Amino acid sequence: MKAFSLRKSERLLRPADFGKLFKHGSRIDSDYFTVVYAPNGLGKLRLGVTVGRRVGGAVIRNRVKRLVREHFRLHKALFGDSYDVNVIAKGGSSGLSSQQIRGALEAIVRDILRDCKDEAVSACTH
Repeated sequence: MKAFSLRKSERLLRPADFGKLFKHGSRIDSDYFTVVYAPNGLGKLRLGVTVGRRVGGAVIRNRVKRLVREHFRLHKALFGDSYDVNVIAKGGSSGLSSQQIRGALEAIVRDILRDCKDEAVSACTH
């Protein structure tokens, strides 16, 4: 069961980490989420979730954060390399069901993994 846990060390918590990620990271936009990601060299996936007041009240924001964390907790094994990922919820994400949030995040994770594989291939050819 430890493979499916999300420890505190696997979360982005410090403002400096977020700033570094925004400065050097790649960005993927979807209808409901923006994801910023970059390699971190730590050997593990670290996740940050940002949900602003534009999304809704505290209960709705916390629900969105819980669902995003749950999705990445269950799928972190897909990220073989070490990456920092920050998921930023957009205003329309508050009205989504858990299945719709899962579907939106799966599409984003697919894009990230495809991009990471392309980066790995280009790094090996140089």
